[in-house]
Amino acid sequence: MELIINHTRKTFEVLPENLEALLAMELPGKRKGIAVALNNRIIPLSAWAETILNDKDSVLIITAAQGG
Repeated sequence: MELIINHTRKTFEVLPENLEALLAMELPGKRKGIAVALNNRIIPLSAWAETILNDKDSVLIITAAQGG
C-alpha cells in the first residue's frame, strides 16, 4: 500500500491507522506548528485521530519554520 506524502510516494506494508499515527511516524514528538491536507482538504488537529487513511491518499504536511 502507498501514500503520497509531500509529492513523494511512500510504500507501507500496512497503512498507518489514521492521520495522527502517520504524523507520529513522520514527525515524532511534534504536534505544534503543523498543517496537514489530505487529498487537498485541510484536516484540523482535532480530527487527526479520526481521519482514516486509504491506499493512494495524498498527504501534504507543512511545518512552520523560524527565520528572519
